[in-house]
Amino acid sequence: MAVLNKIRQRSLFLILIIALALFSFVLTDLFRNSDALFGGSQDVVATVNGTNINRTDFMNRVEQMQNQLGPNSTSTQAMNRVYDQEVRKAIMASQFEDLGLSVEQDQMKDLLKQSFSSYPELQNEAGVFDENKLTEFVNNLKALNGQSAPLGTFQINYQQWVTTENNIALGALERAYYAMVKAGVNATLGEAEVDYMLENATRDLNYVQIPFTSIADSLVEVSKSDITKYISQHKDKYEVEATRDISFVEFKEVASVEDENNLKADLLKLLDNQAVFNEATNTTDTIIGLRNTNDIESFVNSNSDITYNDAFVTKAQLPKTAADTIYNTEVGGIYGPYKDDGYFKLSKVVAETQLPDSVKVRHILIPHMGAQSAQPDVTRTVEDAKALADSIKTVVTANPSKFPELVTEFSSDQGSVDNGGEYDFHPITQMVKPFSDFEFQNEIGDIGVVKTVFGFHIIEILDQKNKSRAIKVATIARAIEPSEKTIDATFTEASKFELALQKEDFQEAAKERELTAKPVNGIKVLDENIPGLGSQRAIVRWAFEDGTKVGDYKRFSIPSGGYAVVQVVKATKKGLMDAESASATVLTEIRNEKKAAMIMDEITGTTVAEIAKNQNKATNKASAVNMKNPTLSGAGAEPKVVGTAFGLQEGEASKPIAGNKGVYVVEVTKINQATTLDNYQAIANRLSTTRTNAAQTKVYEALKETADIEDNRARFF
Repeated sequence: MAVLNKIRQRSLFLILIIALALFSFVLTDLFRNSDALFGGSQDVVATVNGTNINRTDFMNRVEQMQNQLGPNSTSTQAMNRVYDQEVRKAIMASQFEDLGLSVEQDQMKDLLKQSFSSYPELQNEAGVFDENKLTEFVNNLKALNGQSAPLGTFQINYQQWVTTENNIALGALERAYYAMVKAGVNATLGEAEVDYMLENATRDLNYVQIPFTSIADSLVEVSKSDITKYISQHKDKYEVEATRDISFVEFKEVASVEDENNLKADLLKLLDNQAVFNEATNTTDTIIGLRNTNDIESFVNSNSDITYNDAFVTKAQLPKTAADTIYNTEVGGIYGPYKDDGYFKLSKVVAETQLPDSVKVRHILIPHMGAQSAQPDVTRTVEDAKALADSIKTVVTANPSKFPELVTEFSSDQGSVDNGGEYDFHPITQMVKPFSDFEFQNEIGDIGVVKTVFGFHIIEILDQKNKSRAIKVATIARAIEPSEKTIDATFTEASKFELALQKEDFQEAAKERELTAKPVNGIKVLDENIPGLGSQRAIVRWAFEDGTKVGDYKRFSIPSGGYAVVQVVKATKKGLMDAESASATVLTEIRNEKKAAMIMDEITGTTVAEIAKNQNKATNKASAVNMKNPTLSGAGAEPKVVGTAFGLQEGEASKPIAGNKGVYVVEVTKINQATTLDNYQAIANRLSTTRTNAAQTKVYEALKETADIEDNRARFF
């Protein structure tokens, strides 16, 4: 009680202490996230030339983009695509504003007409684009409050329509902008003449080369300060983004031998009838096995991870690992369990027939609304298409000579119309399944109507080749997956390794446990894929977090099942590459510079012949050397050497020149002047075409390079 009384007496003091502690905690968090304290926005994905890209709008665009890209795309891929679009939009908007470019109302009407004139929803009764229909359509979209309406073959809501309009306007502005740029990059006749002279004015040379390889690398000392100095003198070549190097050990959830044996045992239990005691009825029930079942399709679909395939197959279509054995099995025979493509399988041959290896047919395709590849003007219902196909079949069955005529009149398959609907000999895998089933499982001369995703086909079998045995196979497949016991063991192993790292070195701990530590270098802040692990954005985010230091480690789940224990090995800041990282590429450059100075100090003589003799090197000749392709025969590309030669008089020798592969001295033996042309217009036209073709890409790259871009994507992704 005495203690409680003291606490009550000092309650105000305690409240102040607690309040200060809480305030300190909040203040620390604010400083950690200084943007919130000093006015920086947490809702800005990027800032381009002062224009903010808002996070909410950006995220909505990313979601839309991911839907467009499909299920195989990732959120990071969608994000990068939208980011590039938004940056481009912001960069170009500043250009349009500076130039006063805009899309006026009348121009916008024309642009919408060009883009949507073929859409039935925006046409009048005569099939002509109608502005009133467009206005009515847009007003209807507004009234739907975010719900979608059909436009052509897709659905669109009002916000998507506004985005589409903006993109159309942006496209028009870009075309106008780049048209002005292209008009300004046309080559003049003077430029054409210079280009002609660079290619056609030539020099014949004698030269001597003292290659850098003539001095051993071991004789040239390169210090760390040399490397640092070289990097600072060539900053543009050695500017790098922030990167991380990591090492990881992977713990895969893979089925054990015990798991596989249990799976095979489960499959073998399906072969024969089983007696099972039914507690509810106090009787023994019999479960029919694969050998004895009369309903093979239901049996397979009830017990297999892959549904029953009710089709005859050739030997080539059977699993390669067991094709010979299964194909040679009698009807009623069973093979397995066998391993194939991540499954254990039991296969029973349930029927056999004779099938050709190739078939020649002709057909008429009658599409209906909603059929794959059907044109927008197709208005037949499924019932109407079926009725038309049946009537055509009746005609061609009675009079096959009418087939080509009816192909021309009715068939929508443009790939065969010009051939009278005919497809020459082809294998069973070429056509969609219902089509190939009919042509391979019926006889020459048979005519039938077959429905596929494309509509209704009237098919006539013209010829068949090389009939051989085909079989129908019922296969029970079970995916080879790790058991709960194996999954738990994998987790335990990964956890033990992670705990060991509290006391042991990462590499040593892996080696001691016979695990492989795999390095991944040069990871960037917005990377998504980790080689060997797949999509692992979480690892990248962690590696770049402010609190993550070199030597830190963490366990992550991996998409394929299992875990990766990852350690940060190296952190490189944005800016100039450090000497250690740059040494691999810089050493050769610096050595060559030092070797060039050493070689020049040893050179005596003033002519090529004297220097060649002095250095014990051969004299080389190069004929018809030009400035446009500055190559020396026997030495390769040497622009500095060739450029020097073009500044010499005939008979004059150069001073030593440090080239790409060594030190050179050249002597001009003959100057070959180019013959002047009466007109350089053709060359000017060629140069203009090359420039205008490259202008759009190069101009945008230049604008982007000079733009002030603050990229905050790593905060949100």
